[in-house]
Amino acid sequence: MHAFRQAVEARDSTAIEALLADDVVFTSPVAFQPYPGKPITAAILRGAMRVFENFRYVREIGADGAADHALVFQATVGGKDVTGCDFVHVNEAGLIDDIMVMVRPLSAAHALADAMNAQFDQIKREAVS
Repeated sequence: MHAFRQAVEARDSTAIEALLADDVVFTSPVAFQPYPGKPITAAILRGAMRVFENFRYVREIGADGAADHALVFQATVGGKDVTGCDFVHVNEAGLIDDIMVMVRPLSAAHALADAMNAQFDQIKREAVS
């Protein structure tokens, strides 16, 4: 998980995408249904990088070599402080096949939903290109 953490902290979308399995599933903290597939997941993660300010991971949970990890983060969205967690699973090839994000408090989740909704037309365009 160190490679994913380093790529996110470096805001390196190419490196992030290289770590995603083709069949990755992204579960959003603000959308009801998950988003399946590498193109949409990569586009959503790029959108998140545009809306999160002062993003930093503050804790990493999971043993080296384990399939499951939790990366606790702090950031700001729309002037709201956000604490969240990326729950990440890697497949046998070492690629990320599942990402679920949770955030708190509720006011920050609302700010994130608004910010990501404003990005979603661009996210959809990026996913098909």
